[in-house]
Amino acid sequence: MHEKGLLIVLSGPSGVGKGTVRKAIFAHPDTAFEYSISMTTRAPREGEVDGVDYFFKSRNEFEELIEQGKLLEYAEFVGNYYGTPVDYVRETLDNGRDVFLEIEVQGARQVREKFPEGLFIFLAPPSLSELKNRITTRGTESEEIINNRMTVAKEEIEMMSLYDYVVENDQVDNAVDKIKAIVIAEHCRRTRIEQRYKKMLEVE
Repeated sequence: MHEKGLLIVLSGPSGVGKGTVRKAIFAHPDTAFEYSISMTTRAPREGEVDGVDYFFKSRNEFEELIEQGKLLEYAEFVGNYYGTPVDYVRETLDNGRDVFLEIEVQGARQVREKFPEGLFIFLAPPSLSELKNRITTRGTESEEIINNRMTVAKEEIEMMSLYDYVVENDQVDNAVDKIKAIVIAEHCRRTRIEQRYKKMLEVE
C-alpha cells in the first residue's frame, strides 16, 4: 500500500510572482512534483507555450468543460477563465505522486472544499506598493486593469485564513526553499503516515 500523493496548492494575489516561483521550483533537478497545467481563456503572453505554461482555450471550449464537470476548480478573473483539469490530478495522486497546482485564490477555495487534506500555501507580496510595481512593470495591462488587479489583490490577501502556510515572496530563491521545506514537513505529518504503520503492525 503506497502513500497517496500530496496535493500542493500555491496561490496568491495577481502579480505576486506565482509563475516565477513555480518555474524556479521546477527548474531544480531534485523536484519530484507533477505540475498540473492550468487552462485559461486569456491570450498567451510573450514566450508562453500552449501545453507548457497553460492550456489556452476559447471561452466556448472552457464553458463546455465546466458543464461536463471536467474541472477541479475554475474562476473568472479580470474577464478570463482559469481552471484545473480534474482527471489528471486524481490519477496522479492515486499513483502516489505529488501534484503541484499554481492557481488563483478563487480556485484555491474550491479545491479546499473538494480536497481538504491538500497543502495550501499562500504566496504573499512584501508590500502592496511592491505588488503594484510588479504588476505595472509587466507592461501588458492598462491603468484601469492595474487598478482592478490591485482592488482584487487586497480582497485576496484578506482570504489568507483559507491557507495552511504563508510564504513571503521577497526573493524567489528564499520562497522556493521555504515551499520545499513545507512540503517535506507535510510528508512527515503523523496523520499522513500513521495508517501505513498500522497496516505494518497488522501484518507482523
